[in-house]
Amino acid sequence: MNIKRAWCIKNNGFPVINDEIKRYLAVRPSERQLLWHEMKYYNFIHFGVNTFTNREWGDGTEDESVFNPTELDTDQWCRVLKDSGSKGIIFTAKHHDGFCLFDTKYTDHSVMKSPYGKDVVKQLSGSCKKFGLKLGIYLSPWDRHEPTYGTYEYNDFFVNQLTEICTGYGEIFCFWFDGACGEGKNGRKQFYDWERYYAVIRKYQPNAVIANCGPDVRWIGNEGGKVRKSEWNVIEWTAKTNEKVASNSQKDETIGLTMFDRVEEDLGSREMLENADNLRWCPAEADVSITHGWFWHDDEYYKDAKNGGKRTAEELVRIYYNTVGGNAAFLLNVPPDTRGLINDREINTLNNFAVTIRKTFRDNVPFEMLIIDKDGEEFLPGAAGFMLQENEVGAKITPVDKFRTMVIEEDIRYSQRVEEFEIFADGKKITTGTTIGSGKIMHFPDGIDADEVIFVVTQSRGNPIIKSIKLYK
Repeated sequence: MNIKRAWCIKNNGFPVINDEIKRYLAVRPSERQLLWHEMKYYNFIHFGVNTFTNREWGDGTEDESVFNPTELDTDQWCRVLKDSGSKGIIFTAKHHDGFCLFDTKYTDHSVMKSPYGKDVVKQLSGSCKKFGLKLGIYLSPWDRHEPTYGTYEYNDFFVNQLTEICTGYGEIFCFWFDGACGEGKNGRKQFYDWERYYAVIRKYQPNAVIANCGPDVRWIGNEGGKVRKSEWNVIEWTAKTNEKVASNSQKDETIGLTMFDRVEEDLGSREMLENADNLRWCPAEADVSITHGWFWHDDEYYKDAKNGGKRTAEELVRIYYNTVGGNAAFLLNVPPDTRGLINDREINTLNNFAVTIRKTFRDNVPFEMLIIDKDGEEFLPGAAGFMLQENEVGAKITPVDKFRTMVIEEDIRYSQRVEEFEIFADGKKITTGTTIGSGKIMHFPDGIDADEVIFVVTQSRGNPIIKSIKLYK
């Protein structure tokens, strides 16, 4: 194969730049989103009355005395999750049952009226600071206990609790809303005043992203860690976005979480955005549970489920590579048990998961890199980050040692640009890909032992801007 011809790209017949492409490239992440992108892997913790009633959804009638952990230790949570490589924790401060795990003056249905009697969110906030983790909050708008749910007054109630969380627990990196909207005590459903909720968060926690039913981070569309072939950060945002998420996530309290898809496969292609009016930077997050359920259940609960109702370390590794390596974030739920501790069965899985991830990215393979032009000429020394100009199409990499993993990142400060690329090793095409964004992870199980590796951009919106290329043994 004459590789020089492969370097002479035509951008697959698409314009490299025009007014429409400039419109796409003008959509860029906010500072809060850039900080979120850097996290890549963090954890959910579902914990509450459901932990003690062996349910996924409470109905709001649970007595506060049900919540009675005997060994609750938020330091243990943080230690275990930090060891797994986590960068933060999103905690269920209130689930659909309305039971609050923080000290609130707006309802008696809280941990302060339980035998435990202490503010769990405050404890977790302190532990996160101690272990260098970021704290996020899940505060369910659906409240099956609060009498005002289903009336306009409920929005006041929710804003009051949201303000308590925003002002009482230090820096919060994320507010996570699933948008569930079932009936309350009075049989009514609630109209959620989302814009008002967002305004409270922006006022008190300006660095926090608002996820799922929010403007900053979107739901991937399934609970199995499956990303799209082309995962775009620049998408159309419409008034129906929150309704779509709410109607498709957490439909019921069934246990067998699957790789279901309930949103469109294409969110950001040129064809999809051509007539879109409201473009927004809204990257994807994949929420997955380590157990086949969000709250902790004993083994008897999962007796008929695959793998005993628990994901294996191998599954988690695949999901990590698929999500973090597919321009999405990995949000892994790890629920504590009735003692208030992460159970040994989950700790063992996390340890095995972490060993594999650390091993994969432990040893960098040093290399020399040159930028190449469309005629195959080497003319510019490579750098940690580089922008490909009009006649430049890729990079020639000279590895010092055999490698099995390759990671490419775009500099997303300048939007998302690469639409298609190819990788060659000693003249042979070894893989192709579409979008890159915050990160693309490619594995070669048998290893690549080549004198020369070529990264070629074959289609792009404007000049590609690559942040880094990394090789690992």
